Amino acid sequence: MKPLDPRLLRHARAARRHVAATVVVGTLTGALVLVQAQLLATGIARVVTEGVGASAIAPLLAGLAAVVTGRAALAWVTEVVSHRSAAAVKSRLRQLLVRQAAALGPAARPADRAELATLAIDGLDGLDGYFSRYLPQLGLAVTVPVLVIARLALADLTTAAIVVLTVPLIPVFMVLIGKATQAATARRWRALARLSHHFLDVVTGMPTLRAFGRGKAQPDAVRRVTADYRTATMATLRVAFLSALALELLATLSVALVAVSVGLRLVGGDLDLQTGLLAIILAPEAYLPIREVGVRFHAAADGLAAADRAFAVIDAPVARGGAEQDVPDVRDGGAVEVRGARITHPGRDGAAPDGVDLVARPGEVVALVGPSGAGKTSLLSALLGTVPLAEGSIVVHGGGRRVELGELDLAAWRRRLAWLDQAPHLFAGTVADNVRLADPGASDDAVRQALDAVGLHGLDLDRPVGEGGAGLSSGERRRVALARAVLRDAPVVLLDEPTAGLDEATEAVVIDAIRRVAQRSVVLMAAHRPGAIAAADRAVPVTASGGREAEAPAEPTATVMAGVLA
Repeated sequence: MKPLDPRLLRHARAARRHVAATVVVGTLTGALVLVQAQLLATGIARVVTEGVGASAIAPLLAGLAAVVTGRAALAWVTEVVSHRSAAAVKSRLRQLLVRQAAALGPAARPADRAELATLAIDGLDGLDGYFSRYLPQLGLAVTVPVLVIARLALADLTTAAIVVLTVPLIPVFMVLIGKATQAATARRWRALARLSHHFLDVVTGMPTLRAFGRGKAQPDAVRRVTADYRTATMATLRVAFLSALALELLATLSVALVAVSVGLRLVGGDLDLQTGLLAIILAPEAYLPIREVGVRFHAAADGLAAADRAFAVIDAPVARGGAEQDVPDVRDGGAVEVRGARITHPGRDGAAPDGVDLVARPGEVVALVGPSGAGKTSLLSALLGTVPLAEGSIVVHGGGRRVELGELDLAAWRRRLAWLDQAPHLFAGTVADNVRLADPGASDDAVRQALDAVGLHGLDLDRPVGEGGAGLSSGERRRVALARAVLRDAPVVLLDEPTAGLDEATEAVVIDAIRRVAQRSVVLMAAHRPGAIAAADRAVPVTASGGREAEAPAEPTATVMAGVLA
């Protein structure tokens, strides 16, 4: 990430204001530095050469106190503005991350979700150091040395030449050190991401691990991943301390060259005392801001790495759809048509699915069948608009209109959908709260009817539900999620393994609920279980490149109530 990343300026208005403020504050600080140095040099020279007392230089002392007070006030203003800007930028980036996660939808893998959480919570907090320490110091490094060198050129060209020749050495070393720091910080961030992913996997998979007697082995695995993170952190700190020493030594040697030059010319009588004092006082001020940039960079390195990863997520391509327009109503003699659908995946040869053709009309349940990895979930994600097709098309028919999915506004299209994920998520709250996600204005009676439709007749609407559905059985969690689809009453319903993990009796109840939903809607269902496949009106085989087709039921058991294709 660059010192002034254009993505920050593009996405966060507070960042643009903060950059402008750092330039203004840097210029004012540089002017005060010049005034302070002039007052000090004049006062000390008068005391030494004229032997005057404190009363004679009282105006100079008063001016010096005013300058020091002004610099302290600027530092205070910078601190306040920096923290407010950091808070505003972090809030904006977190909003963008959450929005992107919502846009990705089912395309976001569990590991991606863990990294998003780490970025949004701990990672972006590192931007505090970037805005409150690094950027203000960068503003000083840009303005103060220029003003100091200009003033030195007016007072003593020799000193100005020495400073001009030695100041660029510090940025050169900063670039070299910065590359090592960025590499170390990137390794540290990757170690933290691995730790987050591994911990999430361990927590979510603990029941399975315990069932296979592997629960006790996990502390050792977490300890190893934590040790990797600790090693990466210590490597970053080691680079930070060594780089601070190198920059300090370089700046000290540069100031020493100025001091030696001034001292020799003072002894030889080629330089007056006031000018020599001014040069010695101003020379360190030319190096200090640049040197401090290198020191502050390490404080901001974590935030820079996190922001860089955040922008990689925020700027990731997402299927956006076309211009907003009315979505054809499939209930008005319409259908959803898929022709030649092929989806490719990064790092995988071939396509999954590799060519799917189907037409689904209201009143029927269409089951997508095939082996694991054939692309059933990917096809449902393409219908959601979260995964693009490599080849083929998805067309929505209704009301005498025919529109390709890519030409529709996806937000408007998704308002016509109901979706049940393969691993549906329930949020902390009540049972009613979770069902009302489909329709926030639904009455208690409507919520009750949706729960009854999926066989949850006795489930209390006000029953507390923990994050992830804690407090409910796996079957209850899946059926509460299915009740959302029932309550939504959407024209198109997409179900991914709706009966997975259910016993035969519960599966029969859920299938009956799906059949009732299908009376007014297009239902597309990815299915493995024989009972769910047998209950479908039609089974469409889905295969990947080089894969094999699953057998479809010879005679669907449900009656087809098909609309007329427009």
